Amino acid sequence: MFRLSTKGRYGVRAMFDLALHYDEGLVSLKNIAERQEISEHYLEQLIAALKKAGLVKSIRGAQGGYMLSREPSKITIGEILRALEGSLSPSECIDDIERVDCPRAEFCVTRKVWEKVKEAIENVVDSVTLQDLVDDYKKMTADESYMFYI
Repeated sequence: MFRLSTKGRYGVRAMFDLALHYDEGLVSLKNIAERQEISEHYLEQLIAALKKAGLVKSIRGAQGGYMLSREPSKITIGEILRALEGSLSPSECIDDIERVDCPRAEFCVTRKVWEKVKEAIENVVDSVTLQDLVDDYKKMTADESYMFYI
């Protein structure tokens, strides 16, 4: 079964948190960790990878913190997932990063299926931005009787 690891899932939650507070400036890891119920130590690792990918920037010091490197509408979920998970391929034979040469590739009937699955996943995650998540969150929370999770 194809599943995202906690890196991908928690990373999207952390980036969502930064997007939700984008207009407020710098956000501390401690605040993100508390709001998103993510270990601060684990969050440090995720943010380091996101920073390396150019999706997050930081300022050190007592008044320091983290913020998105671009507007929430300019960062896709696909960018975040690739920064944290690597390839989104469901099979090694079509992996863009760590392609494994398969002796059956030339005559593999199922390869086309895995290519279509990969393309569908990429189309979805590349079409959703952090701003889309923020907008959805605001719609959900407008109705105070609605139970929501982030």
